[in-house]
Amino acid sequence: MRTYDFSPLYRSAVGFDRLANLLETASRGAGQDTGYPPYNIETTGENAYRIEIAVAGFTTDELNIEVKENLLAVTGRKTANDDQAPQKTYLHRGLAERDFERRFQLADYVVVTDANLVNGLLSISLKRELPEALKPRRIEIGAGQPLIEGKAEAA
Repeated sequence: MRTYDFSPLYRSAVGFDRLANLLETASRGAGQDTGYPPYNIETTGENAYRIEIAVAGFTTDELNIEVKENLLAVTGRKTANDDQAPQKTYLHRGLAERDFERRFQLADYVVVTDANLVNGLLSISLKRELPEALKPRRIEIGAGQPLIEGKAEAA
């Protein structure tokens, strides 16, 4: 396994510490990804995204979506139904109904707008919402009054 030293980046770049932390976290967690449950990330517009996670066998009560400090965490916890259903004997068990936690690092100003569970596919919609102060704005250029030689404007 390869390890990278990001300390030179911390010494020479000011204000990029969050980016360096993201790179460090990504490089640390790359070998720990189990691939379960499978997911897609797609762009649905200029500032819109969708994450689709295959959660076959989970109900809405067993899934939890939480956003905290630009980190989207999706967890699934199977409830024990042993008392309600008779004991099942499987010849083949291909549906992995095990607990999971999937985390996604969100960029600044990306918010979750919607989440739906349809046919075993959890769809989470995201949108980048820039504050008005960060959006480009047009500055009007005034024509100004022509100055007549020898006359000064009264203040």
